[in-house]
Amino acid sequence: MSGLEDGAGLSHQEFQRWQNGGGQFHKSACIDPTALIETGAIVHPKSVVGAYVHIGSGTVIGPSVTIGQLTKIGYNVALSNCSIGDSCVIHNGVCIGQDGFGFLVDEKGDIVKKPQLLDARVGNHVEIGANTCIDRGSWRDTVIGDHSKIDNLVQVGHNVVVGKSCMLCGQVGIAGSVTIGDYVTFGGRVAVRDHVSIVSKVRLAATSCVTKDIKEPGDYGGFPAVPIHEWRRQVASQSWASKKN
Repeated sequence: MSGLEDGAGLSHQEFQRWQNGGGQFHKSACIDPTALIETGAIVHPKSVVGAYVHIGSGTVIGPSVTIGQLTKIGYNVALSNCSIGDSCVIHNGVCIGQDGFGFLVDEKGDIVKKPQLLDARVGNHVEIGANTCIDRGSWRDTVIGDHSKIDNLVQVGHNVVVGKSCMLCGQVGIAGSVTIGDYVTFGGRVAVRDHVSIVSKVRLAATSCVTKDIKEPGDYGGFPAVPIHEWRRQVASQSWASKKN
């Protein structure tokens, strides 16, 4: 490997300075002339950047990533194996499209990585808070639906499908292969185990943990999450018992 090539085998000479903002782009990328790519940002081969997109310094747009028009991307964002819709806001430090946490134990007891070969797809009018991570899929694409809003420090595992107009508050953790309907709200630090489904129009109280499918709309809370009135009775009963003791 010559000194002009990076680890991906790309010649540095294939990258050029973008005329609007001073960032770098590969000559095979398709970038709308109105896009702004700040100094220190880089757009890799075959990526597509739409009209009036703003890409902040330190951000890396990986190969074959698509970014829709009017989307604003903050500083030090990493996008790979993904598509981003129109009019999205991606805040500083977000990572989208990296491998999910997929491993198996072989007959020798060794931990073996499972292939993570699919994509992450973010819809239109989505906002994603700082330092949130959304993994790429392994058996289906990871999807964030239109108009959904995600707070800071949220983890969305591989193969997760989030419907439209959902709200995920800070430090939510969603394990792999979860399916979430539309108009769902998770309070802060809600946890969802892998391979469960949550219907549309569910709200989960902060710090709840979903361990099985939620099949009816409504409010839920607790660990494990149960209908909110049941959870409140549990809390009241525990409080009463502790006072008696």
